Amino acid sequence: MCPRLFQVGPFTVYSYGLMLGIGFIVASYLLTLELKRKQLDPNMGSTITLLAVVFGIMGSKLLYLIEEWEYFVRDPFGMAFSPGGLTWYGGFFLATLAIWIYIRRKRIPFLRICDAIAPGLLLGYGIARIGCHLAGDGDYGFPTSLPWGAVYAKGTYPPSVAFRDFPDIVAKYGVNGVVPDSIPVHPTPIYEFLLAAALFFLLWKLRKKGYPDGKLFMVYLIFAGAERFVVEFLRLNPRILFGLSEAQLISAVLILFGLGALWKYNRRQPAAL
Repeated sequence: MCPRLFQVGPFTVYSYGLMLGIGFIVASYLLTLELKRKQLDPNMGSTITLLAVVFGIMGSKLLYLIEEWEYFVRDPFGMAFSPGGLTWYGGFFLATLAIWIYIRRKRIPFLRICDAIAPGLLLGYGIARIGCHLAGDGDYGFPTSLPWGAVYAKGTYPPSVAFRDFPDIVAKYGVNGVVPDSIPVHPTPIYEFLLAAALFFLLWKLRKKGYPDGKLFMVYLIFAGAERFVVEFLRLNPRILFGLSEAQLISAVLILFGLGALWKYNRRQPAAL
C-alpha cells in the first residue's frame, strides 16, 4: 500500500486524493461526451463536475463524521480535516441535490442530465476505489486465504486497528488479542473497481437504446446498488439491521426504487433492456 505518493515542499500527494481526482476527470469527460450526443450545452459538464466535487466531498465527509460521532467529538478538528474518512452515499445524495438545483434553474429536464451522468459516475466511482486500495483506509474486507488476498499493513487504517471491534475475528486470527497487520484480507476496493468497470461498459452500450428520460439512470441505480450490496458482505462495516450494514440498507433502497421506476417505465412503453 502507498497512502502517500510523493511530497513537493509542504504539499503531499495522497494516492486516494489522486485517484479521486482522476475519477472525477474521467466522469466529467464522459459527461461532456453525453451532453454533446444529447445536443445539450457541453459547457455544463464542467459546472456539474465542480458541483459534484464540492458537494460530493462535503456530503461524504459529513456522513462519515455522523457515523463516527463518538470519535468526532473527541477530536473534531482532526476528524473534519483528515485526508481520509469519506462515506460515498453522503456525497451522492448531497451532490445530487446541488446538481438538481442547478439544472432546475437551467430549465432542462433533470432526468435527462441524470442519464448523461450515469455511465461516468459508475466508472468514476470504481476508479476512486483504487485510491481506497492504495490508501489502505479500512475499506477492505475480512481475512482470506485466497491467492489474491491483499496485505494492508502500511495502510492508513491497518488490520490491527480495523478489526479491534470484531471480537470473532480477533478470537480467530488475533495474536495476544490483536489481529496482525500482515494478515491477508479481501481487497474489496479492487472487487468494486472490477464490477464498476464491467457495469459501466454495459451501461455505456445501453445509453443508445432510445430510452425515455430517466430510464438509464434507474438502471444505474440498480447496478450501483447491487454492486455495493454484494461486496458489502465481505467488508468490515458493522451490521445494524437484519444483518445488513448501513451501505447495504441504502443500496437496497436504491435497487428497489430503480426496479419500481423501471416497472412504471415499461408499463408505459414496454421495452427489453
